[in-house]
Amino acid sequence: MTKTQQVLLAERPTGLTTADTWNVVTTELPALEAGQILVKINFISLDPAMRGWLNDVRSYLPPVGIGEVMRALDIATVIESAHPDYAVGDTVSGTFGVTEYAVSDGRGVQKVDLNVASGPTWLGTLGMPGMTAYFGLLEVGKLKEGDVVLVSAAAGAVGSIAGQIAKAKGATVIGIAGGAEKCRMLTEELGFDAAIDYRAGNVLRQIREAAPKGIDIYFDNVGGEILDAALANLRRGARVVLCGAISAYNEEKPPPGPSRYMSLLVFRASMIGFVVFDYADRYAEAGAQLAQWIAEGRIKSREHVVEGGIAQFGDTLNMLFSGANTGKLVLAL
Repeated sequence: MTKTQQVLLAERPTGLTTADTWNVVTTELPALEAGQILVKINFISLDPAMRGWLNDVRSYLPPVGIGEVMRALDIATVIESAHPDYAVGDTVSGTFGVTEYAVSDGRGVQKVDLNVASGPTWLGTLGMPGMTAYFGLLEVGKLKEGDVVLVSAAAGAVGSIAGQIAKAKGATVIGIAGGAEKCRMLTEELGFDAAIDYRAGNVLRQIREAAPKGIDIYFDNVGGEILDAALANLRRGARVVLCGAISAYNEEKPPPGPSRYMSLLVFRASMIGFVVFDYADRYAEAGAQLAQWIAEGRIKSREHVVEGGIAQFGDTLNMLFSGANTGKLVLAL
């Protein structure tokens, strides 16, 4: 029998999660049955969407139940196999949860090649954030060469890749981030044409200065006041891609909707929300293109890896909402 530490949801949080949100337990996993694998978790993905999964509301996925293992995507190593498709030593990705070890029947599990990229990169650029950026820009945003693209939370896991994809496709790219250091990274390391520090003053005015003729695509990861500022700076036929709204995830009440929504009418623009799971049958296509851009040096993958194991999960998750991470946030076990 294999013992494992797991993080269970103890209570639904109000605002940021606290120590009371979680219950860390040690349990024994059952012996493998035919068609199952036992994996050891190496890296756990931390994503803003996790906060939404804790709320008992109707959404694109059911909420995590009280007493259930916290949902998470992981990179893991197969250490025992009774499944014909997986051998001991295989590195795999799957939604195993916040746990040290897990038993799986192989559904939703994919092999990953560490010769192509590291485990954290498979959770970032070659994982859900990369897929989200790719399909959000190219399919939902219908990116065209020469477009002016504005990306919020541009130093985060999705935003940093979205901006680099736009550059690879011939767009002018402006990123919004918090602090001078993140803005410097966007322009000097990731190749953005301009960066706006939302902490440095009027964001609406800064957008207008960076894109005096308006923006064609706004890739929104933030919502709130920054979404309103972007709506005020659209160009005719603009596309607003709603990927996330991290500014509101810890609010006790739903925030007011955008006050400048009439810009959609004035500029004959569209605002569309999407969930990356809708493109699951095309992940291989996106992964191949993203891997090629990495190999060519056109995309740089940034991961923020936190060491410390299962006990660090709650504090690490909250880093997403204070802006403490740069790039993809990953917990190493």
